[in-house]
Amino acid sequence: MIESGYLTKKTHYEILDVKEDASFEEIRACYRSSILSFHPDKMLMISETSNPEQESGSKFLEVQRAWEILGDPKSRGLYDNELRSLTHGSATAEDIRLEDLSIEDAGNVFELSYDCRCGDYFVIDSSELADMGYPLLKNGCKIYLQAPRSLPASVVLPCGSCSLKVRLLINIENNK
Repeated sequence: MIESGYLTKKTHYEILDVKEDASFEEIRACYRSSILSFHPDKMLMISETSNPEQESGSKFLEVQRAWEILGDPKSRGLYDNELRSLTHGSATAEDIRLEDLSIEDAGNVFELSYDCRCGDYFVIDSSELADMGYPLLKNGCKIYLQAPRSLPASVVLPCGSCSLKVRLLINIENNK
């Protein structure tokens, strides 16, 4: 559950009734079971006092949306990252962009870092970004993110020493 003020919201994992470390096959099996249970054409009559069509339609859409996110490895990675930042109550010190990071070529990956006020760094490497669906490309001496236009996102980066965090904004239009 994600709690924000007075609002409590189920995570996609809770909607599909799977653990956060569930495999793709486990998620798919739970999705198939849930989608059949809540499909409006297959619904059993719940009760005469409630509105089963509205309940089943809402649950059906929740299950479908959860599968769209968790069924795709890239969107699941982004969702997991966002979920971690929400569930750990992480407030970020500031928002940063790719242009704000120092980029160091470490052989087969690029290491991106940003100075923390404690003297340490916020760090992420190009393989982690690629796993989330945002590969870094090098064109001459310019490095940019190759990302689909439909998925603007952010990544919360913790400091290596203190409790501060920054949010790396992945804004496709400015990074090309």
